[in-house]
Amino acid sequence: MKPIFLTKVYQSLICDAPAPGVARITLNRPGQMNAYSFGMTKDLQGAIAAFAADDDLRVLILTGAGERAFCTGGDLSGSEPEHSKLVSSQPMGHGREMREGMQAVVSALQKLDKPSLAMVRGYAVAGGLALALACDFRFAAASAKLGDTSNKVGLLPDEGGAWLFPRAMGLDRALKMSLLSEIYPADEAMRLGLVTEVVEDAALEERCLEFCRQLAAKAPLAVRLTKMMMGRAGQISLEASLVDAQMAVMITNPSQDVREGVRAFFEKRPPRFEGR
Repeated sequence: MKPIFLTKVYQSLICDAPAPGVARITLNRPGQMNAYSFGMTKDLQGAIAAFAADDDLRVLILTGAGERAFCTGGDLSGSEPEHSKLVSSQPMGHGREMREGMQAVVSALQKLDKPSLAMVRGYAVAGGLALALACDFRFAAASAKLGDTSNKVGLLPDEGGAWLFPRAMGLDRALKMSLLSEIYPADEAMRLGLVTEVVEDAALEERCLEFCRQLAAKAPLAVRLTKMMMGRAGQISLEASLVDAQMAVMITNPSQDVREGVRAFFEKRPPRFEGR
């Protein structure tokens, strides 16, 4: 039986598993440069939850269909007129739409205890940049462009960018980017801290798959707990982080994965981790 992640059909996404243990979510609105609608944010929440619930899937790739864009933020074209009318008719409709929409997606990605990678082609701007930064890694095509264009039309970095941008590049640079609506080529974006790795366009997909295969082959318990510990470390004291480590080793050290890893080390072979 196929996992739920692969069997559920979404209107605005394509979900597949391009390698063992690797899941991929593709934003599938290339005609709108993968700008998100409220419907897409609901699809994303469902797909991320399905990935999180499947222990056979160990790494997530998030990308956009086509060559023009990873995601260009919110769809300003009015493609969901009935939804827009409903939002405008409610006193706090816009805040609720944001909370239940893209903010929930960004939060879901940040809460994942499995690694995620944004594979960026074309533009990743405004909410699209926040979406990419919500992932653990960002691999960008050499021709990609990243930045924040929200202020250009009087909007805000409201999908999570006000929190994510300064943590990636520093407060002064984040303010400059957002207030002046700056967009950077991939190499400059990497220098500023927005990108993990820049790859030649033709090699991007294979490089991302290679990286994710490597992650998927690692011990799942150790990977997930390491991500959780490091994610908390910036918000707690050293003493509290050390307590986290003490709790975590009570899971990892007695595990079958550690026994397998030690055997493989002495037998000079690659380990076969099962997440147990």
